[in-house]
Amino acid sequence: MTEEQWSLLLDVINGKKIDPVPVGFIIDSPWLPGWAGMTIMDYYSSDQMWFDANMKAIKTFPDAMFLPGFWSEYGMCTEPSAFGSRCSWKADEFPYAFPIIKSTSDIDDIVKPDPACDGMLPFVISRLKHTQKQIEQAGHKIRFAIARGPLNIASFLMGTTEFLMASQLEPDKIKKLLDIISDFLVDWIRLQVQVFPTIDGILLLDDIVGFIGEQDFINFAKPYLQKVYNCVDVSVKFFHNDAPGLVCAPHLGEIGINLFNFSSDHDIAQMQKLVGDKVSLLGNIPPRDVLAAGTPDDVKAAARKMLDSLEDKTRIIASCGGGMPQNVSTENINAFIEEIRK
Repeated sequence: MTEEQWSLLLDVINGKKIDPVPVGFIIDSPWLPGWAGMTIMDYYSSDQMWFDANMKAIKTFPDAMFLPGFWSEYGMCTEPSAFGSRCSWKADEFPYAFPIIKSTSDIDDIVKPDPACDGMLPFVISRLKHTQKQIEQAGHKIRFAIARGPLNIASFLMGTTEFLMASQLEPDKIKKLLDIISDFLVDWIRLQVQVFPTIDGILLLDDIVGFIGEQDFINFAKPYLQKVYNCVDVSVKFFHNDAPGLVCAPHLGEIGINLFNFSSDHDIAQMQKLVGDKVSLLGNIPPRDVLAAGTPDDVKAAARKMLDSLEDKTRIIASCGGGMPQNVSTENINAFIEEIRK
């Protein structure tokens, strides 16, 4: 993100009135490689192709901010690989991390990884180091420390169904696992901040938060999210959950989160009331059914409906309800930006 974009983001979070409403999107490997004309494997394995894909998006859509900006990642394998998950890589498919916890007794053998040397994490750092000069010469800076959230990682290590069932049957075991994971995430966030002093934001992504009820959120998510979000002093504490978000919404401000990307299943005006005046929103037209599969006119209509539903347009960044999905066209993104800027 440029200095101007970062300043704009901080203005949104601080509740300043901005007209027109800013536009921003989360972009990473589900969308960027295909849109930029390369395979997912090329995007992951070539620092230059990864950089070029990000720059192409920035130059094509100068009126949108891309969050977190130059996201160095290896899909869902990034953090599970540090715990020893076997990762499957195909030329143009998303990688997959296989579970390593076959029963809750295996949790006793889980060792907190070292993010400086375990799994794919050193490669995440190395890519940013290799391209940092190019990023800064383009007028941008590395702004965010980024990680999958504790429940998300636990679900990859165990399997989603197995993790959720064990949380009810053996809660103490699951809390032990979440303690290890959240301590690891604290180390991982702090390492990123240490290596790149320009970082002034955290982004955690955890859709599993949307699969549990409020009491389980309080027991199995809230304390661990609080631990991670408060491990460093940064200006932007950004949370992504594009599964159901009504349960977590009232708790986000207390956790310290001040920017929330949420599902298109929820009306943005309803979400605005639930999160209160401490949390800004990034959202939320339907990403797949409208932004990807709709016509430019469909996109414009959805954008207009979203904004028209809001009485208060402060603390809003217009986007889709989740990250940018596969197969979103340049025409549809331009249609969205054009309608918002009206």
